[in-house]
Amino acid sequence: MTKFRPCIDLHSGQVKQIVGGSLSTTASELQTNHISNLPAEYFANIYREHGLTGAHVIMLGPGNEVAAQKALAAWPGGLQVGGGITADNAKLWIANGAEKVIVTSYLFPDARFSMDRLAAVIEALDNDVQKLVIDLSCRKSGETWTVAMNKWQTLTEMEVNHETIQTLEPYCSEFLIHAADNEGLQRGIDEELVTKLGQWCTKPVTYAGGGRHLEDLTLVEKLSQGKVDLTIGSALDIFGGSGVKFDDCVEWNSQRASR
Repeated sequence: MTKFRPCIDLHSGQVKQIVGGSLSTTASELQTNHISNLPAEYFANIYREHGLTGAHVIMLGPGNEVAAQKALAAWPGGLQVGGGITADNAKLWIANGAEKVIVTSYLFPDARFSMDRLAAVIEALDNDVQKLVIDLSCRKSGETWTVAMNKWQTLTEMEVNHETIQTLEPYCSEFLIHAADNEGLQRGIDEELVTKLGQWCTKPVTYAGGGRHLEDLTLVEKLSQGKVDLTIGSALDIFGGSGVKFDDCVEWNSQRASR
């Protein structure tokens, strides 16, 4: 059954909701939907209070480590963390309280997938793939989707397809997939991608990008046959949005858990 999965997106040490496609090295190009006056640990606490497991903390660029650590301290073992994760620091983030680490860019030196680097991350995690989430966030390329790295600005050589999912599933516990072209725009989810993920994935997968109504949870559940979870960010009232109430998402999960 499809669940609501919350997020804490960090940029320059603050909780923000950003148009994903605008992330670059040029600050003037950044399009921000919301900058919270509340710290990351506030959101970690409300997720913990409502039992919203599987939430992800994403560090979008440098200067977010302290905020991420405070979020993890608020809910030890309850949050996943991603952004700048490598074989050198993966174990440290687990030690700092992350339930799982999320890795993308490190796996793609020169935008080419490296199985050696994936193996190095797993080894750093004491060969426990249950602690690893592979982020295959992507951008649409014609009729396909291509994994995007470096804050979704650099396209890699890897397509998101059935073959890719089958290849990587043995090496992780789940997938996180932002549809970067939809991220932060509140223009609707990528229905085709969600449908395909439901067909391709046998492990848990969370989709993010474009969610704007509570009904999108119902839509994702229908399209994926309940195999894909949904993250809603900019549309959520706790992030300044008007499309979705946080309490309604909590109630959605409660109803699904009681079935």
